Amino acid sequence: MAATTTTKKIDDLTDGFGDVNERYRVFNEKLIESGKKTGNAVLDSYEKAVASYIDYRQQVAGATQLEWVNTVVKAQNDFITEVASAYTSAVRDILK
Repeated sequence: MAATTTTKKIDDLTDGFGDVNERYRVFNEKLIESGKKTGNAVLDSYEKAVASYIDYRQQVAGATQLEWVNTVVKAQNDFITEVASAYTSAVRDILK
């Protein structure tokens, strides 16, 4: 009789751990999904900021009315755009 009572208590305890484990698993999944959404939102903002920066640089270069300045700024802008695109693409792949 005592052995069955002890076995029942152990079974009740392990069932409780199973419930807690399931709750933690669900919580972790929600946390990961929330992190992915936040990460994607940050990347969207980063892309917009880079685009604004590139536009500003191009406007300033155009205001100088010097062809060589426009050429240098365009080359720099192309480089910045390529690096930013590679970065955001790599991070988005990680967030999938």
